[in-house]
Amino acid sequence: MDTASIPDVPSQPRSVEETGLTLACLADLALKIIYLRGSIFGHEITDVMRLPFVPVVDETLEYLRRERLVEVRGSSSVGKSSYRYSILDKGHTRARELLKRSQYVGSAPVTLEAYTKMVDAQSLAGLTIPDDALRRALACLVLGDALLDQLGPAINSGKAVFLFGNTGNGKTTIAEAIGSALPGTIWVPYAIGVDDQVVRVFDARHHHPPPEKSEAEQRSGALRYLSTKVERFDQRWALVRRPLIVAGGELTLKNLNLIFDPGTKVYEAPYQMKANGGVFLIDDLGRQRMQPRTILNRWIVPLEKRVDYLTLAAGQKMDVPFDVRIIFATNLEPKDLVDEAFLRRIRYKINVPDPTWEEFREIVKREAAERNIAYSEEGCQYLIAEYYTKPRRQPRGVHPRDLLDGLVHLARFRGKTPQMTREMIDFTCLPYFLKQTDGM
Repeated sequence: MDTASIPDVPSQPRSVEETGLTLACLADLALKIIYLRGSIFGHEITDVMRLPFVPVVDETLEYLRRERLVEVRGSSSVGKSSYRYSILDKGHTRARELLKRSQYVGSAPVTLEAYTKMVDAQSLAGLTIPDDALRRALACLVLGDALLDQLGPAINSGKAVFLFGNTGNGKTTIAEAIGSALPGTIWVPYAIGVDDQVVRVFDARHHHPPPEKSEAEQRSGALRYLSTKVERFDQRWALVRRPLIVAGGELTLKNLNLIFDPGTKVYEAPYQMKANGGVFLIDDLGRQRMQPRTILNRWIVPLEKRVDYLTLAAGQKMDVPFDVRIIFATNLEPKDLVDEAFLRRIRYKINVPDPTWEEFREIVKREAAERNIAYSEEGCQYLIAEYYTKPRRQPRGVHPRDLLDGLVHLARFRGKTPQMTREMIDFTCLPYFLKQTDGM
């Protein structure tokens, strides 16, 4: 691990003031934790709040004791963190009032100011994916140099990118590979506090820890550097790979604003906020229930200002940093989605074409090798002649994968070794292509 790829570590708060939160706010959170658990050790409260026991949690619990909201009932060992805390009658009343306002119980939130500074410190701005790195990331696909030469500048521009072309040619895979090629790691907060409201940001579905390192790397100075830093880092932040978030036909405008749960009174961050520092892929553009123009309009201000404006349930505005590389992907013609004047707002519009016959053969060879099927040039020529040339069907990058999967299924059913024979190709193609003139 190169230490240059490790973002500045958020320092562990050494006082209540350094958390950015008030003592009353911390006390409310601790009281709800004790109330819901009934009885809990001090070090367990520390684990939930993700704050150091000394002095932050200790001072918080002392405040609750002075207010006669909780009491100490025994200890498991020496030290105040081993005290067992239980809630008193006055604490019960107070906790129920707090839970009516918000049922959030978890990591103490960080401030919006702290989040904004962190996003800026680990920004995508100026981050470049060089040609060789992009080619390695896309090595799983067979793409022409002309397409790669378009993708490189588009991705490194920091502008929105529009990928279009026939279905099955790898648009989604290209976008996902670009996301995986972004170097380095970032810090993401578990939650943010705004005007006494809590917004959950960390999402285990989208925020993944850095890959495990080899034994040799674990002994390296870089990891020793990180381990010493981690001992003192603010555990309200999680170190993750740069995120890649994909939203398809299910996307609605609701997903692009703060999502308020009326039951828990807790907010969930929208997709683009969770994608800060990474890639947000809007797949199947034109398949959503709302008009494509509505979706594209949503990004005009954030892309220009690098700030997103979100609204809390009570109407308060929340300015959130916008540091996302947005990629739109569609199998529809761009002119059928929005007019030309509007498309000019998207600087990079890249057509992902059908594979050439040379590229198609290479895909067949790769897919065959992956399935331990002996490649047959004669079989490939027969496939192209009978199922593409004669019916005037255009090839798609996904066809070889699907057809060779079908060939494996057929061979397994027959108890034979899969081979690219004419007979097996016929049996595989006939149920796959709907009709001879099908452009699937």
